[in-house]
Amino acid sequence: MLGHVGPGVLSVEAVHRFPNESVRVADGLHWNILELYRQVLIGLRNAIEQQPEIVSIGIDSWAVDYGLFRGSRLIGDPFHYRDERTARGVDLVQRIVDQEELYAAGGLQFLPFNTLYQLAVDQADGLLDAHTVMLMLPDLFGFWLTGEQSVERTNASTTGLLDIVSGAWNQDLIDKLRLPSSLFPAVVDPGQTIGKLTEAVAAELNADEPIEVVAVGSHDTASAVVAVPMTNRDAAYISSGTWSLIGVELDEPVLSDDSREANFTNEGGVDGRVRYLRNLMGMWLLSESVRTWERDGQVIELSELLAAAAAIDTPLAKFDPNDPTLMPAGDMPSRISALCESSGDPVPATPAEFARSILESLAQAYATTLDDAEQLSGLKINTVHIVGGGSQNALLCQLTADRTGRTVLAGPVEATAVGNVLVQGRAAGFVSGSLEDLRGIVAETFAPVRYEPTSGRTP
Repeated sequence: MLGHVGPGVLSVEAVHRFPNESVRVADGLHWNILELYRQVLIGLRNAIEQQPEIVSIGIDSWAVDYGLFRGSRLIGDPFHYRDERTARGVDLVQRIVDQEELYAAGGLQFLPFNTLYQLAVDQADGLLDAHTVMLMLPDLFGFWLTGEQSVERTNASTTGLLDIVSGAWNQDLIDKLRLPSSLFPAVVDPGQTIGKLTEAVAAELNADEPIEVVAVGSHDTASAVVAVPMTNRDAAYISSGTWSLIGVELDEPVLSDDSREANFTNEGGVDGRVRYLRNLMGMWLLSESVRTWERDGQVIELSELLAAAAAIDTPLAKFDPNDPTLMPAGDMPSRISALCESSGDPVPATPAEFARSILESLAQAYATTLDDAEQLSGLKINTVHIVGGGSQNALLCQLTADRTGRTVLAGPVEATAVGNVLVQGRAAGFVSGSLEDLRGIVAETFAPVRYEPTSGRTP
């Protein structure tokens, strides 16, 4: 994405898009990291060709996954968080530290793929020693571009090994889990310069001179939240993509037993804010269903599917979108059918019915999560901002307004890229001010689509 930022200027445009597909080999499910890096270089080359005066580069991605290095050598392709090994990691960690202690230390909701569980498997398999360094995926790409090794704070906060209060690596927990201290490089904050492109990379990209790589909210949700055009603190956000991340922005973490039992997470945000949220499966449920139907030979046009789903006026089953059976890739409709059967609800029969059931279930889960966030944080929520790809789904946005009984403001779609670019622009001095000032620029530039509850709160 190529961004322009300045007084009265904020835009992002795609210069290169490419698929991100996992690869299953003998030892499990991996990311095709070398192909991703090759595509990143193509994208950067395209951007520089269009705008040779590019000032900086910022990298964000999903959280929790990482690469292991010895010196400059990557040890194998990074595992995918959906790989089955994570269950083993949970067992290994829970023999040493219980969930209460983990929550008090890191403030993270329990997710079986959190980084510390994956590292426990690496430790048990003998992959870690005093010469091993862990780099989260954005930092891995940053290292290949600059030769500098560091970990950005918002993504480090998703490992479960960063102290939620001090912001430093939690050495006591690291020692308990028998992880080598050398595994964890220095932590950098959004807005800090990581380094400049190496001469070799600059030459490969046809850059006239090395360009700075700047830390942003490298957890994609942290960047997306920067671009939520919240004009008041009584608003919540839903970052809607493969996952749905539903929550509020706070100044301090919530570490109560009630918060832990409700499975809310406290993740790092830009400028030291706390992203207090619950992580739910999102449009993954629909996209994986579409992949299943297409593998079976059906032709699925998404706009037509959603129109047919919106036309359904009979009640359909709702299910828990976070049910663990829905985590792996594969035949999603059959697993949704099994959940409906087990609860005694009617099973969807057509793709449109499945799509409507998925969106109804997500909207209901959003409503429950927002009520929980309001109660646990003490923050009154009147408005819900939906950003990311799901903000384009008018049916989901309207169902969310109906189920929550709150006004929904949808957009921007490319919130992650917008937030990434704003942090870079502020670091370069093209814009200035607080997060609220940056969000004011977003609100002026990207007019949200408004959805009101149609008939009060729907049960």
